[in-house]
This record gives sequence, structure tokens and C-alpha cells, in this order.
Amino acid sequence: MSEERSLNFLEQIIEEDIANGVNDGRVLTRFPPEPNGYLHIGHAKSICLNFGLAKKYNGQTNLRFDDTNPVTEDTEYVESIKADIQWLGFQWAQELYASDYFDQIYNFAVQLIKKGLAYVDDSTPEEIAASKGTPTQVGTPTPYRSRSIDENLDLFERMKNGEFKDGEKVLRAKIDTEQFEEGSPERSNMHMRDPLMYRIKHAHHHRTGDKWCIYPMYDFAHGQSDSIEGITHSICTLEFIPHRALYNWFIAQLGIFPSHQYEFARLNLTYTVMSKRKLLQLVNEKHVSGWDDPRMPTISGLRRRGFTPASIREFCERIGVQKRENVIDVSLLEFLVRDELNKTANRVMAVLDPVKLVITDYPDDQVEEMTADNNPEDPESGSRKLPFSKTLYIEREDFMEEPPKKFFRLGPGLVVRLKNAYIIKGESFDKDENGNITTIYATHFPESKSGGDNSGMTVKGTIHWVSAAHAKTAEVRLYDRLFNTPDPGNEEGDFKSYINPDSLTVIPNALIEPGLVNAKPGDKLQFLRKGYFTVDTDSTAEKMVFNRTVTLKDTWAKETKNK
Repeated sequence: MSEERSLNFLEQIIEEDIANGVNDGRVLTRFPPEPNGYLHIGHAKSICLNFGLAKKYNGQTNLRFDDTNPVTEDTEYVESIKADIQWLGFQWAQELYASDYFDQIYNFAVQLIKKGLAYVDDSTPEEIAASKGTPTQVGTPTPYRSRSIDENLDLFERMKNGEFKDGEKVLRAKIDTEQFEEGSPERSNMHMRDPLMYRIKHAHHHRTGDKWCIYPMYDFAHGQSDSIEGITHSICTLEFIPHRALYNWFIAQLGIFPSHQYEFARLNLTYTVMSKRKLLQLVNEKHVSGWDDPRMPTISGLRRRGFTPASIREFCERIGVQKRENVIDVSLLEFLVRDELNKTANRVMAVLDPVKLVITDYPDDQVEEMTADNNPEDPESGSRKLPFSKTLYIEREDFMEEPPKKFFRLGPGLVVRLKNAYIIKGESFDKDENGNITTIYATHFPESKSGGDNSGMTVKGTIHWVSAAHAKTAEVRLYDRLFNTPDPGNEEGDFKSYINPDSLTVIPNALIEPGLVNAKPGDKLQFLRKGYFTVDTDSTAEKMVFNRTVTLKDTWAKETKNK
């Protein structure tokens, strides 16, 4: 459980609203993703915030897809977003879409035209941009701003009926910025300079099909959708601060429910890019295997990597809610999943770089069953049996032919304990023509068996192993951070040039203890001395695949310190 903390600024606002009877004490938030990509860890913060606030104050959260751009949207993204939210442990009150309101939003536009507050403009995008002026210089009206209400109504209906080509006309709000006080934010706010409300797009929509060939701009659909649903606390990230004045203007002119917007700082994470555009580049240019590549910061990628819903929720709780942009160290997220898996993941043995070990004084045909605790951190986890025989495999790095003084593993004349088994002593080894060690020979101490050791011996090192005759082969994917610089999005040049070349190492023929062939996709395990791993969705009974979630320790902190 998280430590008791003070209220964040959004909780303070909501508690004050409830105390003052604002909206009859009702709390209704919404999570409004655009279905044009997969959700990432930044969205997880917004999900935890919106759903968490509603739960805390006995309210509800709507899931509303802002599907106003048919060119970039897809039902694949809709389904992935729903799956991610539920995996994180949340459930929405209603599943809604901005496209549910297209008729109503269209009528809102007609209402503004009738009030003389919207007009059809034939200008090019360049002409519109030039006409807006600058934050310190007033704009110049385009020739079409003076069109009559009747002409605008006629043209807007003809836009809807498909009489014009894409880009030929747009509908703009007619906002007299002179009405605002000199020096006020609204007066210099470029979003208030006759913003676009509708554009023509002859494109098939994933829900409305070909009914519409005009689509509302995000800024026109967003606030009105909040109002239609009666959202009490519309929570956005800081980049929407300049948009708030426009939302409020539309709501005031239309005389509809005044949903109120509040802004918080989005999540920025080291060694990560959060831009959906950049993530899409990584996918399309095949720098990663897909949106759910375990190196991606997407929720589906984190899930496949082995991160847990609880660790992500705890991460979002720990980083809190701020009004200023900041950057969170990704090592905090790694620490939290490591901390959780330490308590919950069963310990198993897997040899990633195997070398043969023969115990010369152990009977040739004998097989013993050794007892191994599943998780010493969890007394309820029980134990399992492991086959032990004369010929084993150990990690190549656990043997040195000329070990230094403080090497507490295996070497000629050195003693070490085999985990859950015997103490052994290194005797000799064979090499191939390239000087690589092929076989290690050792002897064992029969009285030193784990669980019944009466040898009186003390050793400083313990190593893991698998029985050669019983081990199974598996593919192990060692994932690391996708980028090798803390802020790849803001470095000089192409952000993709900072991709970490060692972000994925594939070991095709690792050796695992035999019982692991029964592990199911999503199972979490600690490979003793190697890290925390999860069973990948690519796994089959014939070919097990394991993904490394995190190492046992923060190796990046050590490397950074040594630089």
C-alpha cells in the first residue's frame, strides 16, 4: 500500500465542489483517447487519474473515443484501448464515441451560423494562417468572413451533402477578439482567431461509414462532447490550456452544460519517446516488431514485457499529479515491478550460456529429486522437485580456469554450492581447438546435500544448474531500454539514431528446468541470478519463449555512475 499523502490539486478542487454542492455533488470524469494508435505509459497516468478520482469520490468515468478523423482511426486501436484499460484494472460506466454526437454537433454548428458566429471560408490553409496574425499583432479578416447567414447555411449544408472537394471549404468560428480586454490571454490566444470547426474529408469512418463527408475539428467536438455527457471534471494535459478559452466560448454561445476543464502535467519518462507520431515511425519502419514490442512504452508492450497492472498503478500513484512539466526516471517504474515480482514470482533455474559440468564421483545412472522452494518471500508458494544427475549444465560465467582471489564461484580447486543440491569442488576441464572450455569436471561432497547438510562445510558461493538429461530448450529474449540516451526526443538529429543496439538479445537455445514447459503466457518468474522473466505470447509447448522484464538490480544506475 502507498503511504498516506496530501491531496493533489485536483482532489482539492473536487472536494471543494462537493462541499459547495456544485453539480449536486456529482463527479463524472472521462477518458477520451483518439483511436489512432495504441495507448502508452503516459495514457496510463491519465487512466489512473480519471478512473481513480471517480472511484474515490463515488463517481463514474466514461470511455469516449474522440473519433473525429477517419483517415487515422481504426477499430484495431479501439479494441486495444479497451483491453488496456481493463487490464489496468478499471471499468468505464459507458462506452461512447464522439461520432455518437455527429448529428448534434452538426446542429450546434448550424446554431452558431444562425447567430452570426460561424462562417464558411474558401481560403487556403496558408491564407488562413496568414490572416490570423500573431499573438502580438491582430489578424486580417478573409474576404469570406462577411458572408451572410443564409449563404453560410446554404454552403455548410452543401458541404455536408458532398458537393465540394477535400480542402475546398472549411467552417470557421467568427470570434471578435476585440471583445476581450486589452492584454487578456483570450485576446492574444491564437486558438481564438476564428478557429476551424469543420473540414471536408471524403473518407470512410470506422463507425459511421460514408454518412458524413465533413468532420468536426477536435476543438469543436471535444468540449461539446463533454457537455453533452454532463462531464463535471474534464481533465486534460497542460498543452490544452490555450484551448480552454475556446471550449468555454463555444459552451457559452451555445448555452449548454458548462463542463469545466482542468489541466495537469503529462508524463515524460527518461530513455523513452511518448510521441504517438514517433512511436508509429518505430512500428512502420520496423525498428520494433509492432505496437506490443516489449521495448515499446505502450501498455500492450509493457504487458508483454512482464510489467504488472499493480506496478503501473503504483508508479502513477508515486509520481503524483503536477501542474508543471517534469521528467520521471524510468528506473522508478523498473524498481516498482522488480519490488512486486520479488514478492510474487516463483524462483526457477535457467542456464542462458551453458557449459557442461560432469560430477565424476556421482553414480552414472543415478537421478535424485532435489526439493526447491518456489519463493522464499512467500511461505504459501510451496516447493517443487528437480531432477539431479551426474551431468549438468551451469552458466559459462560461473567457471574460471584462473580465478582471482575474490571469485566465489567454480574453478580448479574452488568449492561452491549447487543451488538446492550439493557442494562441489572444481577439478579440471577440457577445451576445444579455439581455447573454449567445453566440459568442467568436479567432485561432490555427499554429506552436503541441501536440506540435510551435515558436512560442516561453509562456502561463500551458490550457483544454479540444470540436469543435462532432463533440461528443456527455450528461446530467451533479453530486453533492455530502447534508447541509450535519457532524452532521445530532444537530441540533435533523428531520434532513431539513438536506438540502443543492445535493446534486444535473443538466446535461441537456453536450457530450462523441465517443469517450465507447463508455464503459460503471462506467467511471471525469477530466473535465479538472472532477472525477472515472463512467458511470451509466442510460446508454444514445442518452443517456450521467455521475455526478460527487468534485471535483478538496476544495472543502468551502476553504468551511469561509472561513466
